[in-house]
Amino acid sequence: MIISLSGANGSGKSTLSQKLSDKLGWPRYSMGTIRREAALKQGLSLAEYNKIGEQDPQNDRIVDEYQKELGKTQDNFIIDGRTSWYFIPHSLKIYLDVAIEVGAQRVWKDIQERGQRENEDKNIRSYEDALKSLKQRRQSDTDRYQKYYNIDVNDKKHYDYYLDATDLTPEEAFDRVYDFVKSHIDKS
Repeated sequence: MIISLSGANGSGKSTLSQKLSDKLGWPRYSMGTIRREAALKQGLSLAEYNKIGEQDPQNDRIVDEYQKELGKTQDNFIIDGRTSWYFIPHSLKIYLDVAIEVGAQRVWKDIQERGQRENEDKNIRSYEDALKSLKQRRQSDTDRYQKYYNIDVNDKKHYDYYLDATDLTPEEAFDRVYDFVKSHIDKS
């Protein structure tokens, strides 16, 4: 079984996918990590990398082809990425949503606790900056995936399970997703 996690920025999909990987003992692949590393190699922030991607699909296509290949050659793994459900259609598709204001609070808290990632948007110096950055990222992602693949990654109908994590702790969100996943593992 392949489990794909998508979701809004700041929804907790990376944290949840790592916890799911640890619990199941399955490998985890993070498309956000791969994109950040690719941006870093070019000396860009993720926001700058995404901006280039709005005009040139190559940035997205590298990750997209990687996902397709994983879906064809491997099993029993977790993948988190905005388009993973699309490129691995036989996956168990999960979407985590969050109100953008809460997502921005989470991102800002993470930056305060862990510091900026090397290639994050360096303009995030407050909650308001985090909110602005998330709005820009969401719009960039939405525009790119609509333009290149004619898909709306936020449309609930694409997913087997939708969870609004706005009012949930990370543990509560994990428990709900894990119960859903476990029920599908038990059936297979």
